[in-house]
Amino acid sequence: MGPIVLAAPAAEWPDLLRRGAEQLGLEVSQAEIRSLGLYLDLLLEHNRRAGLTAITDPADIALKHFLDSLTCLLAHDIAAGERVADVGSGAGLPGLVLAIARPQASYTLIESSARRAAFLRLAARELRLANVAVAHGRAEELGRQPEHRERYDLVVGRAVAPLPVLLEYCLPLARVDGRVIAQKGPAGESELARAGGALATLGGRLTDLHRLELPQGAGARLLVVVQKAAATPDKYPRRPGIPAKRPL
Repeated sequence: MGPIVLAAPAAEWPDLLRRGAEQLGLEVSQAEIRSLGLYLDLLLEHNRRAGLTAITDPADIALKHFLDSLTCLLAHDIAAGERVADVGSGAGLPGLVLAIARPQASYTLIESSARRAAFLRLAARELRLANVAVAHGRAEELGRQPEHRERYDLVVGRAVAPLPVLLEYCLPLARVDGRVIAQKGPAGESELARAGGALATLGGRLTDLHRLELPQGAGARLLVVVQKAAATPDKYPRRPGIPAKRPL
């Protein structure tokens, strides 16, 4: 049996987040804590009607959502002026957290659910994130539109689909020499073993793997970093639903 981890009172989540970030080599400022606190309140207020998250304890949200989202910065520290797309943004994870942490970049949150897209617009407005836009639609459709296709320096995806499927969602959006970060749990290792065909077909090249453990027993994570080495062929992404039914 592993160590017993007791849930922290809601008031302690900022300290948990700061300490956890320090353990991973990250930093969270007081201004970011204030914004994340407002975001947490919005998540809990709108969770039931928008179906945002099964995690509702503030300490768990801080570690399993906020800190988990920030780990993307271990793989790629987002620079000023970069364009970032968050595929299957859902409740805004990791996109809204990254927009708070690196406000000099611009972010497009891609979400197919109308209810969740409405929440994302509300959250961006309430958080005063002028650097955030919300695109309501499927990645397979947006990846064919000129305003999105091969326009992003970084494309992130968290808890969206198995890696071969996620790559077909993400790589068409990334510019040549841009990056894709797939946030995965322990199953990411086996998914990676099946992703060679998707990488070769879509113009991707695996460049790095980051294995880490979230603090307080919050779980193992694998960050899969892919470079867009060549333009994605025009036939990809395939029409909605096909990537999931017939992975490359």
